[in-house]
Amino acid sequence: MKSVREYLHPLRSWLSIERNQTSHGEKWISALGALIGISVVYQITHWCFPAGFGSHPGGAILLASMGASAVLVFAVPLGALSQPWAVIAGHLGSAFIGVSCQVMFPEQAWTGALAVGLAVGAMHYLRCIHPPGGATALAAVIGGSEVHALGYQYLLTPVAINVAAILLAAVAFNACFAWRRYPVHLHRRLQRAVPVAASARQVDLTQEDFHAAIGQLNSFVDITDENLTELLELAKQHAERDALHPEVIAPGRCYSNGRLGRAWSVRRISVTPALSGPSAERLVYAVVAGDGIGDIGHASAAELRHWARFEVTLREGGRWAKLGND
Repeated sequence: MKSVREYLHPLRSWLSIERNQTSHGEKWISALGALIGISVVYQITHWCFPAGFGSHPGGAILLASMGASAVLVFAVPLGALSQPWAVIAGHLGSAFIGVSCQVMFPEQAWTGALAVGLAVGAMHYLRCIHPPGGATALAAVIGGSEVHALGYQYLLTPVAINVAAILLAAVAFNACFAWRRYPVHLHRRLQRAVPVAASARQVDLTQEDFHAAIGQLNSFVDITDENLTELLELAKQHAERDALHPEVIAPGRCYSNGRLGRAWSVRRISVTPALSGPSAERLVYAVVAGDGIGDIGHASAAELRHWARFEVTLREGGRWAKLGND
């Protein structure tokens, strides 16, 4: 007979229930952060507008969508959907669309659906996907006469005030824990790339391969490129094998070290003459992408060949790709 575990495994797969390896401490930190965050939003909004709006009790409007934003910025502070641009533009852009739909098509059964649909499309194009933004757009339509009376003031009160408060709380609270600095840019600045001896992999996944795969997937993934590639780089370190390198390092061409995350780098070999004096046999290069971007240095052709993994070219949209690959 099949065990209960054998019956539950297919169900878990269909429901996409992932294994959660987060520690109990991290779970409680997230819960505490959300509690404090929503309290801060309420207090700041109340302080800014003590008279309130209409008949709202407590002297302030607290958007229900802030509860969803609190889940993201406190439970997933390093996620792509949680970053400041997503929170700011996601809420404000959606609020503008919601108010506009209500002004143009009042009292229509489909106005709320139109507002949410347009908000989702706008967030895609503005690169600010933030799920609570859909609720902010919908609230502008179904929020009742008091919200309708605010008109475009809804963008400032309460949306902008709520957004500023939740971001302030997220930055301050997450700063107390080194492993969850917010926003993710601050977290990356405080981390160091782990140096690894140059070597190739039997299964050779590179930064360029990763970007090509993301483009082929054509789906939004709630994890930043940097975090995912860094995770893959750590996994690759356990499968390193003999390295492959370009046969020739040619002036005017670009080469990638094939690494992932913060360690990834692209160098362009200069077409100018080699340095004079004792370095006459060395080539000048400029770092044009990734780690050390903007740096200029020089190395022998042999050193550059040992560093490089393959030649790359810049494709449309700013994506670096292996030479000869789309």
